[in-house]
Amino acid sequence: MKSYLCTLFLAVLLSSCNKKEQADVIVYNAKVYTVNDKFDTVEAFAVKDGKILALGSSQDIQAGYTAKEEINAEGKSVYPGFIDAHAHFFGYGQSLQTADLRETSSWDEVLQRLTDFAKTHPDGWLIGNGWDQNDWDNKSFPTNEKLTQLFPDRPVFLNRIDGHAAIVNQKAFDEAAIKGEKKLVGGDMLTVNGKLTGVLIDNAVGLVETKIPPPNAKLAEKILTDAQTNCFAAGLTTIDDCGLGFEAVDFIEKLQKENKLKMRLYVMLSDAPANYDYLFKRGAIKTDRLNVRSFKVYADGALGSRGACLLHPYSDMPGKTGFLLSDQKHFEEVAKKIAAHDFQMCTHAIGDSANRVMLNIYNKVLKGKNDKRWRIEHAQVVNANDFDLFGKTSIIPSVQPTHATSDMYWAGQRLGASRVKGAYAYQQLLKQNGWIPLGTDFPVENINPILTFYAATVREDAKGFPKGGFQMENALTPEEALRGMTIWAAKANFEENEKGSLEKGKFADFVILDNDILKSIPQNILKTKVLKTYLNGEKVYEAK
Repeated sequence: MKSYLCTLFLAVLLSSCNKKEQADVIVYNAKVYTVNDKFDTVEAFAVKDGKILALGSSQDIQAGYTAKEEINAEGKSVYPGFIDAHAHFFGYGQSLQTADLRETSSWDEVLQRLTDFAKTHPDGWLIGNGWDQNDWDNKSFPTNEKLTQLFPDRPVFLNRIDGHAAIVNQKAFDEAAIKGEKKLVGGDMLTVNGKLTGVLIDNAVGLVETKIPPPNAKLAEKILTDAQTNCFAAGLTTIDDCGLGFEAVDFIEKLQKENKLKMRLYVMLSDAPANYDYLFKRGAIKTDRLNVRSFKVYADGALGSRGACLLHPYSDMPGKTGFLLSDQKHFEEVAKKIAAHDFQMCTHAIGDSANRVMLNIYNKVLKGKNDKRWRIEHAQVVNANDFDLFGKTSIIPSVQPTHATSDMYWAGQRLGASRVKGAYAYQQLLKQNGWIPLGTDFPVENINPILTFYAATVREDAKGFPKGGFQMENALTPEEALRGMTIWAAKANFEENEKGSLEKGKFADFVILDNDILKSIPQNILKTKVLKTYLNGEKVYEAK
């Protein structure tokens, strides 16, 4: 009897020792870039309740855990879900419902695409996005005579690629009750011989754009869900949407509660009194999918449309220096107000003058090292004497590497050989605080984060131009670029403790690629495909 009891006890003991812990998902036989502090790689991990349960070797994870879903990665590389630290999620979704004017080679091609689009979209305002005169043989801004001839009775609004300029037809001017040029702070209405050409720069754009009817609820839902579908397919699991109104936040929150919108969003409210009143009264919004605690302010325009505010005139247009979109007093008042309520300030600054103005205001308000994580969005052209202003008060430069490879063909003409050396200076900016978040600014650029990685590290276009890379002294290393797309982007959003790396207790947001981008030769990086994207351990995309 004693022998039997001992045998039974031993059997129970062995059974309990061999019992596996229940998980929901196991990923094994992978090269997992955890992007933790040590930048460790592992072979496998287990997921439970949407979070990482354990990481280790395939043998250990499979021996210690069982799961309903086991994913054999077949040696492929796994990364934390990519985070776009600066984009326009809602704006991108809107662009999917409009005429695509990107990569056109002439104004005539723009008109042809628009004519084709109008045949299948016959009602309401005719809207297009993405034209860029810098891609044309004739790099001058177009005029709207042909646009008015083609569409005499239908208002037309065509956004330039950067969103800081537009061209409209006469019917659009009529809808906005515009009969002639208006003098504006921070904006231009271009004319020829005293006649409006239809081209509007920066603050002038809003004179017409505000007359376009907003989307109804059905269209707004389609805008958001279409954007989500494409972003998941690109391996993106968190998007910073830079500059929305509070009404859009309420609608996003509603869709997320109904589980119609799964994408994690970090929303910056735009610089408007109603938005300040809304968030100051309600307080910061924080759920697993929605984070609203910051404001997006615009200091100047864009380099491509010469609205960026420079310290000295444009090299290709002497006498023009661009402009600030508001007076300095406004920026100072906004900074003090945001600081007083302990929110984050994120300011669009392209030109070296705009960057200097905002860096000085930030330094005055922040008063030394801090953890407020106030951001300069783009930080595109910085004077050599101003880089240290980022580090002095812990200001975060939030940059978009594909801007460098898009602009490199003409940036030197705009800025001159000396000044361009302080442009797209990611390595110099990285050194200020030791970390730098990366984004795309889509739909200004392509949503694909692989292009971000390539532009940051290789700094060439898809054809290998320029050979050896554009200003390679400011290229990022592969590890720095991946951190910028994951953990540093999360940190810029105060979310580094819940996402951005694959570590125990963090969200199980991850992407499986068909290529190891950190070890790949440059020519193969751009061929990389997303195989699967997971959010909270749930598969939200699989390549067909």
